[in-house]
Amino acid sequence: MTDQQTSTEPYLLATLSKNVLSLTLNRPRQRNPLSSHMIAALKAAIEAANENPQVRVVVIKGSGPVFSAGHDLREMSHKEDESREDHEARVRQVLLDCSRMMLAILHSPKAIIASVHATATAAGCQLVSACDLAISSEDAMFCTPGVNIGTFCTTPLVGVGRNIHRKHAMELALTGDLFSAEDAMRFGLVNRVVPAAELEEQTLALAEKIASRSAQGIRAGKAAFYRQIDMPIEQAFEYANESMLEALLSPDASEGTRAFLEKRAPHWGEA
Repeated sequence: MTDQQTSTEPYLLATLSKNVLSLTLNRPRQRNPLSSHMIAALKAAIEAANENPQVRVVVIKGSGPVFSAGHDLREMSHKEDESREDHEARVRQVLLDCSRMMLAILHSPKAIIASVHATATAAGCQLVSACDLAISSEDAMFCTPGVNIGTFCTTPLVGVGRNIHRKHAMELALTGDLFSAEDAMRFGLVNRVVPAAELEEQTLALAEKIASRSAQGIRAGKAAFYRQIDMPIEQAFEYANESMLEALLSPDASEGTRAFLEKRAPHWGEA
């Protein structure tokens, strides 16, 4: 039975509080696969958040026993009445849509945090890597197990391999083993590991702290960081200098400086 046949519930549960939008993957019985429907729901939710001035930070989390098991293998499998060409076209489209969703997270002007309460597998691990920050429960696990079923987690490694050292990325992919939350933090895939009972509280505390900062500064700074990080260092400095100059001349920078000198809380512009 496929993901879309098992429930009429929404693929994502969305709640907005204190300028923090929480998006919860809502297919717990199927282990929150990144099916074509879930991918579409996530991309649409991120795009809507981008246009909502009430949203300053987005948190992505899972429901049930798994954060996300990655692609829906049933959906990706060949169907009995399907030609090879149709199967290839269908799977290609899922992979393309998934990459577009990951890029939507990367290019979103909002800060996006993954809150990982349990196992993140394959494209689920890629989803963690796509977010700007990640907090993990101490009992969470991470893996890219394509090698275990005769394939390779090539697309998850696009994001994972840009978060962590290439030898750690290749160990994940070549063994297909589960790695602990502490390993994931040591590798650089997550920022911090917290007790399971504190995950929700600490995630929200971080999200609300970021939401209290200048949305304009975060929007411009996030875009600049991801653009310069793969440039040669000379080009990166040249680009960053112009971006920094523009930021320093912005209304929020002027307000922030006045607030600092006047020892008061700043009043930022709209997100």
